[in-house]
Amino acid sequence: MVFVKGQVLLFLAISTLFEFLSVLLYAYFFPRLPIVKYFRSKAALEGSKTVQADLEAAGIQIKEDHHEQNERLSNKQLFIQNVDYALDMFLIYVLTLSIFPGFLYENTGKHKLGTWYPPVLIACDNVWNLISRYLLLVKFLKIESRKGLTIAILSRFLLIPAFYFTAKYGDQGWMILLVSFLGLTNGHLTICVMTAAPKGYKGPEQNALGNIVVLCLLIGIFAGVSLDWLWFIGKKNAF
Repeated sequence: MVFVKGQVLLFLAISTLFEFLSVLLYAYFFPRLPIVKYFRSKAALEGSKTVQADLEAAGIQIKEDHHEQNERLSNKQLFIQNVDYALDMFLIYVLTLSIFPGFLYENTGKHKLGTWYPPVLIACDNVWNLISRYLLLVKFLKIESRKGLTIAILSRFLLIPAFYFTAKYGDQGWMILLVSFLGLTNGHLTICVMTAAPKGYKGPEQNALGNIVVLCLLIGIFAGVSLDWLWFIGKKNAF
């Protein structure tokens, strides 16, 4: 399954536009939201120094003598106490990126969508990934149990054989359903981990723990993209 030139350019143009809009929103709109100001001010009052520039950009001044210079846990201690969350985040993105979009090079047969089949799959993944990040607004969908999160994340590895056999024998409807479920679970579980991990810590510790979890996310992306090449094994004209 190969993208035609026009589809590639369209996909890149739309992706670039959304990326540019995201940067503008983060730089000019996001810092001025009341909820963002509140939590950044709270973190600064608890001794966090990493939010000072953000607060100044939003026009908020925090006096030095108001800082509570409390000792915080080291990064090593935070990692040890939350190694399950770090591993969870790593596994989420290892799985997602090891499947998608490498499986598009599987011999999926002929479909009614023709050359639009891959772009439709990519769109389904991205749209459901976006929607899933708001599912936490429904309280009973929020997973707060550490064991529950780990079980849910490990169970996603069943998607590997599911994708393989669907690509071999299934039709486009089943593949679209699987891709949508992959995006849905990726976004939902990511937000569950991100919101559960910092609970119970002070502002500076929450910032440090957030950085640790994001680092594991990036490592997971790198590992997943590397494993994604396994889909090319045995494929003619893959390169």
